[in-house]
Amino acid sequence: MLVHALVREDGTVGADELYSVAGTLGMSDQQVRLCVKRLVAEGRFTQEGRGRRALLHATADTVRTLAPNADFLRQAFRQDAGLAPWDGVWHLAAFAVPEAERTARDALRETLVHLGGAPLQGGLYVCANAWEPYVEEAAQRLGVHSSLTLLTTTDLRRGDTREPAELACLLWPLTEIADRYHRLGRVAGPRLARLTGPAELAPAALLTLAVELAAELTRAMEPDPLLPPELLPRPWPGTRARELVARCWAALYERAPDAPRPALFRRYADIAREAAARAADLPPLP
Repeated sequence: MLVHALVREDGTVGADELYSVAGTLGMSDQQVRLCVKRLVAEGRFTQEGRGRRALLHATADTVRTLAPNADFLRQAFRQDAGLAPWDGVWHLAAFAVPEAERTARDALRETLVHLGGAPLQGGLYVCANAWEPYVEEAAQRLGVHSSLTLLTTTDLRRGDTREPAELACLLWPLTEIADRYHRLGRVAGPRLARLTGPAELAPAALLTLAVELAAELTRAMEPDPLLPPELLPRPWPGTRARELVARCWAALYERAPDAPRPALFRRYADIAREAAARAADLPPLP
């Protein structure tokens, strides 16, 4: 997370920044050296120079996967802005992968959960969003596409429960997810005050704030199925927490507009601004 959060828009990571931020976060130089060594050995980065003067270059594959959740973050902000109303359709995926392909089967199951799916029965998962392109891509990559069945329905019941919001409470751990967003809000609030305050902040301090925010945002959003607002308790803490984080990213970006900066600064700020701009063009609610 630390290395990925510090990747600049040109795909590089300065070792001096990396060591400085790691030290601020309580990590040892040895931890950083071992991490860099592993990333280079795995082919995720190449290294130019040594020690604190080194420059890491993200490989093409790493650049493509640095923000795999950008689409989902964009969807979250669209939901927050009222741009993605639910159409009442449940999306289901079923699979029957033989025991001989257990590794692929487990990987597909993990992918479905990561994409916001909840288990209904053995090998049957449901999602409230149109996840088909992502599910099919994963199944093809894992070599189990022929074992995958996709379907949709507007009539989903579990026992006697069929009201959508009640079903959502049964199928997903909404209380746990809400607690993660409460934590994100508690982290983002004070950092926004620092970023928008009059005090000067050194580059290392700005990068440290960026890493802290990225880590907490990931902690909150990874288990979040991004249910449409119609299925969530009101008020939903994710909306407020993401608003605070978006303002933090914008402030981070504005603090040093001409300096090399982590790509996350621009990417997250752009996603938030895009959703806000689209929301401003909507007609007022009746």
